[in-house]
Amino acid sequence: MEPLKIEPTHKTPKVYFAPQENVFELSGRSIPEDSVGFYKHILDWIDDYGKSPNSLTEFNFELEYFNTSSSKNILELLKKLEGIHESGHNVKIYWYYDEDDEDMEETGEDYKALLSVPLELKMKVY
Repeated sequence: MEPLKIEPTHKTPKVYFAPQENVFELSGRSIPEDSVGFYKHILDWIDDYGKSPNSLTEFNFELEYFNTSSSKNILELLKKLEGIHESGHNVKIYWYYDEDDEDMEETGEDYKALLSVPLELKMKVY
């Protein structure tokens, strides 16, 4: 499967999904004008990946900030990863947050409470 690579902008996150390297990363800011349009390609790619996933998928979320419309798409992405996990594949999600960013930590806790897939919060250390 071809990797999905999207370079970050001041409004959109970096997307780097490379199954051959077992690297799955969404990082940066997510405040696109059209979040549904931006995330559609990402969600479609995850659907395709879910048909034949790696034996272990470790997914890293390292978001600085995202708006409400992005949060809905991020939850949809998490639910797709949960579906891969529930189909018998090993999926681990890591939610990174800055030490002084209580909002991002709480958001990770909220997502963790909504999902059955393993989600681990990790404080970024500099």
